Amino acid sequence: MTSIFAQAMGADFDRLHPMLQRRFGVGLQAGYACVGTGVMSSIRHGPWWTLPFLHIGRMRSILVPHAGRDVPFVIKNYPYRDPYGRETITFVREYRIRRRPSRFDATMIVDNGRVIDYLGTHQHLAVDLDLRVSGDGSLLLTTHGQRFYEGPVGFRFPLLFSGEATLHESFDDTDEVYRVKLEVRNQVFGFLFGYEGWFRCEYLPATGAPADLKPVRHERRT
Repeated sequence: MTSIFAQAMGADFDRLHPMLQRRFGVGLQAGYACVGTGVMSSIRHGPWWTLPFLHIGRMRSILVPHAGRDVPFVIKNYPYRDPYGRETITFVREYRIRRRPSRFDATMIVDNGRVIDYLGTHQHLAVDLDLRVSGDGSLLLTTHGQRFYEGPVGFRFPLLFSGEATLHESFDDTDEVYRVKLEVRNQVFGFLFGYEGWFRCEYLPATGAPADLKPVRHERRT
């Protein structure tokens, strides 16, 4: 068994920069976690009328409604097996903007050859990820097909009330850091949220995740 990203990307995974292969090679079989520490040179949000949307997302650690520059952050990627037997990778980002802690929770699995990103502390949103490799070995990630799940209720989330994300991650050989840029846009309101920054990674032995990085509940549906 290879990492969930290698499973989803197939031969394209080998086209990633070697340091990105290591970062996205986190998994139970590999037996290690990745903890990145760095600085967001900018965290931005859209005009004032987008703030209610962002604050709703903050209640479940899905979006960050605050803006700032040179914001320290940590991203924690740990592998574990969820209650349904699926290999899962945490993508928990922690920030402190003007002394206000913020957190963006996500957990990822692979299902039928595609990576599913569960967003938030309760995995209310499930999002399909499209993963592509650029010519320079960097990773381009886009989100599609959002579903909302709560108890017995499940439905495709209208993009009118949501956003689609585009993330670009690369490795800078000169400065020996990972660089990341994210934008979330709504088809009506336009730009909602984004960040850009850099980080360095520490790779730690792990075949499980700390309890505080796991969601409050796990969603079976994909």
